[in-house]
Amino acid sequence: MQILLIEDSKFQRIANGRALLKAGYSVIHAGDGDEGLRIARESMPDLILLDMMLPKLSGLDVLRALKADVLVKHIPVVVLSGLGQSNEAKLLKEGATAFLMKSTESFENNSSAMIQALQSLLTVSKA
Repeated sequence: MQILLIEDSKFQRIANGRALLKAGYSVIHAGDGDEGLRIARESMPDLILLDMMLPKLSGLDVLRALKADVLVKHIPVVVLSGLGQSNEAKLLKEGATAFLMKSTESFENNSSAMIQALQSLLTVSKA
C-alpha cells in the first residue's frame, strides 16, 4: 500500500517516512501543497498524510482541492497538525478522514499507535 506524505519539514518527512517504511508501506514524499496535489493526482496513493502548515498552498487548501477533484476525492486524507484539536471538527467537515496530533516525538520514536490508526483507516477504505 502506498502513502503520500505531504510535509514541509525535511526532518519530519524523513522520520515519518522511515517509520512507515518499517511498517511495510510504500511512501511518496511532497514538500509543499502544490507538489502534494500534483503527486496525489499522478500516483493515486491509498492514503494521504497531510500537514496543515505548508508553503505555496496551505494544508486546508490542499484538503479542499483533493476533495473537490473527482479523480482523488475517494482517497482518505489524514490530517497531521500541531495546532491542537480545536480545528479537528472543521477539518473533518472539510473532508478529512481523521485528525492526528503531531507530537514532539517522531513517528519513529512512538509509531505503534500512529501505524495502528493508519492500518485501521486503510482497512476500512479498502472494504
